[in-house]
Amino acid sequence: LVGFAPMAHRPPLSPRFWLYCSAAYLIPVVTEVAIPRSPGYYDELVWLVTLAPAFLLSLHYGLKGAVAGLFMGTALFLTVQAVVAINYTPDDFRVTVPIYIAYGLLATSVGWLSEQLHEYYQRALQNARLAAIGQVAVTIRHEVNNALTAVVAEASLLADDKHASFTPEQRDSLKAIRTAAMQIAADIKKLTVLEDAPVTEYVPGVHMVDLSAASAREGLPDDAV
Repeated sequence: LVGFAPMAHRPPLSPRFWLYCSAAYLIPVVTEVAIPRSPGYYDELVWLVTLAPAFLLSLHYGLKGAVAGLFMGTALFLTVQAVVAINYTPDDFRVTVPIYIAYGLLATSVGWLSEQLHEYYQRALQNARLAAIGQVAVTIRHEVNNALTAVVAEASLLADDKHASFTPEQRDSLKAIRTAAMQIAADIKKLTVLEDAPVTEYVPGVHMVDLSAASAREGLPDDAV
């Protein structure tokens, strides 16, 4: 209702969640009214059902979900206590208060753990993405560098040949070819040793790795190019 976005590794909550949530909150209240008190433990255990919505919210939204679950749990707890007080029904706060505290601690713990798993998942996904980019880049580098080496060598020989009858414009073109080939080799090398892979939009709907913003680590040795 407040627009929380689920964490990346969690699907959005189904609309049925609200049905489950209502059932989880009504079960203990109905049980309190319908079943007379007895020496058994059902009175305490039935309140554990109310943990389900908080757990689901915590798993999907992290600490934000835990706060939402605690808010709903607090509203339920206060409402039940108010009804109990109005009807002058005796209640043992030594039981209900610890249950409420445990409720909050468990929901917060699950929310924190969910966020930690989310961050770990994001790092693992990023590392796998970088590894895939690096493997493709190493393959391209291996296959392309021989051709680039020949292009750079030939362009350098022709551009520096004092006896060749090239115009200044042609020599500038040869130097531009050599510079472009060396730039290609440098870009491919950087792809093999990326530390991160920021993405930019190439054209609307199409994204590419932004090499100008990416940082590289020391990795493969320099090639001839």
